[in-house]
Amino acid sequence: MDTTRKTPVRDYARPPGPKTQLRQPSMLTWQIIRKGLAYILKGKMMIPGSHLPPLAHNVPLDFAGVGVATSSDPAVDDYVLARLQELGIRQVRLDFSYGDIGHDAARLLDTLLEQDFNVLLHLVQPFDAAINMEETAAQQTWRTFLQQVLERYGHKVSMVEIGSTVNRKRWAGYTPPGFLKAWEIAYQEVKQRNIKLAGPNISDFEPLYNIGLLEIFQQRGQLPDVHTNNLFCERSTEPERYDHRILKYRQATALKFNIVKKARLLQKITTDYGVREIMSPAAFWTLPRILRLLPDGEQKQADYLARYMILCAASGALRQTFWGPLICHREGLIDDGSDSYPAIERIAHYASVTGNVQQFRPRPSFYTMKAFVDMIPGRHYLGPLRSSHGVEIHAFKNNETLLHAVWTTNGKGTVLADHYTLEDLQSASYTSREGILLKAKPGLASESPTYITWPSGRNVTLKTEKSLFANLSIQRHVENKHHHAYNESEWRGIYVASNEDEAALLQHALHPSQLGAPPKAAILRHARNAIWTIADPRDPARKLVVKQPVKMHVHKKLFDQFKLSKAKRSWNGTNELLRRGIEAAAPVAYFEKHGDRSLLQNYYICEFVETDFSIRDIFGAFYNGETSYEGVTAEQIYPQLTRYLLNMHDRGVFFRDLSGGNILVTKREDGTLAFSLIDTNRAHFFNHPTPLAKRLSDLTRVCIKLPWHSRRQLVDMYLKAINQEFSWRHRLPFHLYDFKVGMKKRIGRKAIKRMLRKK
Repeated sequence: MDTTRKTPVRDYARPPGPKTQLRQPSMLTWQIIRKGLAYILKGKMMIPGSHLPPLAHNVPLDFAGVGVATSSDPAVDDYVLARLQELGIRQVRLDFSYGDIGHDAARLLDTLLEQDFNVLLHLVQPFDAAINMEETAAQQTWRTFLQQVLERYGHKVSMVEIGSTVNRKRWAGYTPPGFLKAWEIAYQEVKQRNIKLAGPNISDFEPLYNIGLLEIFQQRGQLPDVHTNNLFCERSTEPERYDHRILKYRQATALKFNIVKKARLLQKITTDYGVREIMSPAAFWTLPRILRLLPDGEQKQADYLARYMILCAASGALRQTFWGPLICHREGLIDDGSDSYPAIERIAHYASVTGNVQQFRPRPSFYTMKAFVDMIPGRHYLGPLRSSHGVEIHAFKNNETLLHAVWTTNGKGTVLADHYTLEDLQSASYTSREGILLKAKPGLASESPTYITWPSGRNVTLKTEKSLFANLSIQRHVENKHHHAYNESEWRGIYVASNEDEAALLQHALHPSQLGAPPKAAILRHARNAIWTIADPRDPARKLVVKQPVKMHVHKKLFDQFKLSKAKRSWNGTNELLRRGIEAAAPVAYFEKHGDRSLLQNYYICEFVETDFSIRDIFGAFYNGETSYEGVTAEQIYPQLTRYLLNMHDRGVFFRDLSGGNILVTKREDGTLAFSLIDTNRAHFFNHPTPLAKRLSDLTRVCIKLPWHSRRQLVDMYLKAINQEFSWRHRLPFHLYDFKVGMKKRIGRKAIKRMLRKK
């Protein structure tokens, strides 16, 4: 079955919520705010080192669950059951609402209970019913519904959950008094039948709601048996990342609000109010959110799922953690093959499955969840062995094996030999994120977690010395390509190969001792850097490009001692561009000499890309008054270049050296233009769209060869796309850059050299 299809980028507009004539008050009332602030100001939210998982605790065997739904087609029931069996999951959450008794959801529920699944039955009020819960008629309808459902299913399900994203009024529909009345009625009906009660289903990490509602429940004698909170962290972009929404980016690393800290704080709130357990009944990464920055949406969803589930298990705070929908085109483990989406978000009410069962397709995240279920639940968590500098290593153990879950944050790579002894690496077994036993031992760990296992009695201790390959970026999701580390007494480096034979070939043919001096006929540039072509050892009909620094000014030699080598910076920049879907020549290898103080003994090697011209060429022609270059006019290139630059910036790239000569252009047969970047070693990257000031900084360099009327045409087109006007504030950076370039021409190094030559 093909699970590698990339999800196309679509314009997913959030559907509007149900219309109502009533103005909804916020659930964040002054009563809840006062209770939350009083709790926080008493210092109860302080747990030293809470961003790290605690040592030595057991992960429950039934830790992982998934949300399920069905459609009018009974074949979907069979499909859901077969996929649950394949996953090895017995814990499911089913949303059940008015009108479901005797219909599709009830049919699936009956089948699940007949097959002894542990069902968390989530009772959901329709939006219009929830918003009217202050009225007697709505209250009686809710009580009648509860009585009917609980009489029929209450003694069979594992627990009943009340509340549905109650801190999201646009989805849930509740007013504050209305929700408290709904909870009171549900508490009465559920507890008199001796059924386990869960709630109130807060979404994300907004602890004022948790504190306020639990205190109100406690005062009323209506506490749940299980506290539920949909513990999302997708807006932080990565499971491990500190949440920038709490006092913004600069404070994020100081406050350290990552998924582990959030789980542990919510657990403390739970126990402080006398509730024994907390669980996350739904969380997911929507593909549209991932696709804002990264092109490999389904692969990244799988990466995030594995990392999120491992961290939730390591936190020791959550009794269970569920993925949101099993089947859904936007966030499901299985793609339903449709583009439809309900008016109410599925996190609030996963009412049904859309699409045709013949079109259902398990995604990589499906197999990733299966691997997690096979590998982690039921183990004893020993503790975090690495949890900083972008590397995560977490140790688990059972009677048979010692297991390390190893990964990096997005775009990073770490050489396993930097952390483990050669003996430990050779004696280990390796399992991929998707549960595939790897025949070849990987040399690097990446953003896709790897499970490394040894017999349970083995003592594995990580190295403490400084890493040889620190600050390494790689593009993990390249089909049929693997990264290999090279380290000997004189040289070290990384190269990319399809198999072991190709790896051996590249290691020999591209070794610095084999490259030699660049032949004159192959030189593309020889200034501060020597750039030349060589035959590709994998296919002599193709070429590779080699780049080596050959000149370094004194001040650069001093300050660059504290930077990565030029070769490694080029490697990192290009890999990160490609990872974000920005075209650049594919990297093949980099090498750097141990202890090199000259900063010249390093090589970057990439594939050679045939292009027609650069932006410098065509903009220079426009500057000289020509209306076209190589048959391309301004009216053709400006809109296409604008889209390219917008995409680059929207994906968080600040290139910093975006001169026209670094943007290469290829004319396609259909008349459209393709762009690619070179000289990538200065690029910076954000986990959010590039700020406007940085965008303008890039644009000033692109436009330096253009006359002002052409600049206005291009930049105005760019700014209008982001709802900006080319005002004087936006023009100022262009004037300043013009002044800087003019001064360099008059008194810069090249100007001084020209003056000395004249003398």
